[in-house]
Amino acid sequence: MIELLAPAGNLERLETALHFGADAVYLAYKKFGLRAFADNFDLDELKQAVDYCHAKNKKVYVTINILAHDRDFETLPEFLVELDKIRPDGAIVSDLGVASLIKKIAPHVPLHLSTQANLTNKYAAKEYVDFGFKRLVLARELSLPEVRKIRDFIPDDIEIEAFVHGAMCISYSGRCLLSNFLTGRSGNNGECAQSCRWEYFMREKSRTDELTMQEDEHGTYILNSKDMNMLEHIDKLVDAGVTSFKIEGRVKTSYYVASVVNAYRRAIDHLEKFGRPYVAPSELVEDLKKPSHRMYCTGFYLGDVQNNECYETSKPKQNYDFIALTLDSTEGGAIVEMRNRFRVGDELEVLSPGAHHNAKIIVERMQNEKGEDIDDALLVKQKVKLFTSVPLQKGDILRRKNI
Repeated sequence: MIELLAPAGNLERLETALHFGADAVYLAYKKFGLRAFADNFDLDELKQAVDYCHAKNKKVYVTINILAHDRDFETLPEFLVELDKIRPDGAIVSDLGVASLIKKIAPHVPLHLSTQANLTNKYAAKEYVDFGFKRLVLARELSLPEVRKIRDFIPDDIEIEAFVHGAMCISYSGRCLLSNFLTGRSGNNGECAQSCRWEYFMREKSRTDELTMQEDEHGTYILNSKDMNMLEHIDKLVDAGVTSFKIEGRVKTSYYVASVVNAYRRAIDHLEKFGRPYVAPSELVEDLKKPSHRMYCTGFYLGDVQNNECYETSKPKQNYDFIALTLDSTEGGAIVEMRNRFRVGDELEVLSPGAHHNAKIIVERMQNEKGEDIDDALLVKQKVKLFTSVPLQKGDILRRKNI
């Protein structure tokens, strides 16, 4: 059974991930995680998240994956005491000092090795297993044959987690000092400024003018990686021994989470239903072009490493905008919450885990909360009754093509 693991930067994105088919989510406390600019969770919210997921028979993994300094251990034990009471399904850890503390203070929380630990060989994998790790999140720099070697070298009950989709770091498994050097914000402590996405210039020592390292009018983004997309190759990941498919993106939007989780959920279900040979349905391939993304590549898995850098632009693009969130179904339509302005006459597309996914809706009639007919939903988070014969359910998203 393949686990689909989704990012949850806050409670809304957690609920979105589960609605669209994630089996598990990973998230962080307000401290000790590598996404300091996600909303993240305080202790009460963390308990609420774990209880919510467990009630739905889903799992929660908490990231404690900073490269810890001595100062971090001043408050970490207090947090771990509370974490042991909350009982998430795993703690994602890169630092052995942190891992040792978890074994002592939070023994009911299984250890998962973070990709930040740079696990790239079977011998290191065996040592981590002997230490007590129950799941290994592999370095993103491995080929599929290398993944298979690690899988075959460790006990069968040890899980293998690997990234399948999302932004990639130009530095080895995220161990980068560029942001810290240029901005004072440490990527290894969750504050990365994504300096690798910037456009850079070259200057000869004795000159004051700059020479652009330019291939075209946009300049050259020499450190800018494409995004990973393994949707068309999930069968190969399974064959290599991967048991958890991880989606990157704890600072991404709910719309991004919904779109990507939905596509991979449907792809996994397609593989399990129809078997081999696996060919990803074309509509799912197209679905991954609709949320925000950069140019796609397959990372290091297939050996095509020369195709991983994006030299054109660091700016992501998306082909569809998030227009409204379905709050509830109602007679003759649904109650939706506006996220981007829409009007009578607009064509909207449904993003849903249900059978009506990608259905088209022409907005013919809508009402405000007073029951008055309106032609234009223009107020931020305005609640609108949308009249439609398409059966929308709570959590479904309406989107609109923008190109």
